[in-house]
Amino acid sequence: MGLFDRFRRKPRPGVLRTASSQDTSHLEQWAASRQGVEAYVEPKTTVTETTVVLVAHDGEWTRRRVASPDAARTFARKLGMPIYDAGIVGYPKRMRDYTARKKAAGES
Repeated sequence: MGLFDRFRRKPRPGVLRTASSQDTSHLEQWAASRQGVEAYVEPKTTVTETTVVLVAHDGEWTRRRVASPDAARTFARKLGMPIYDAGIVGYPKRMRDYTARKKAAGES
C-alpha cells in the first residue's frame, strides 16, 4: 500500500461494485414502462456481481446488478414477472434479434 493510497477517491481496481438502490429503481421503472417483461438471472463472475437482464416483448433489454439470485427472484415475484436462470435456459431469440437490429441501424 502506497503512502497516499488511502486518500484515493476512485475504487481500487479489482474491487467489485455491488448492487445499489439506483439499480433496483432503474429495473422497476424500465419494467413498468414496457410490456411482456421477463427476467433472466446471470451468475456472479470474477468481473461482475450477480446481474439480472430484463427483456421486453419486442426484445429490448436492460441489465443491472442485484444483490443475489434470491434478490432477483424476490424482485421478479414482486413485479409478477417470470424469471429464468440465463445459465440454464439461455437468452430469448428476440433479445438477440433486437441487438442485431440496433447494430445494423448503427445504434449501440
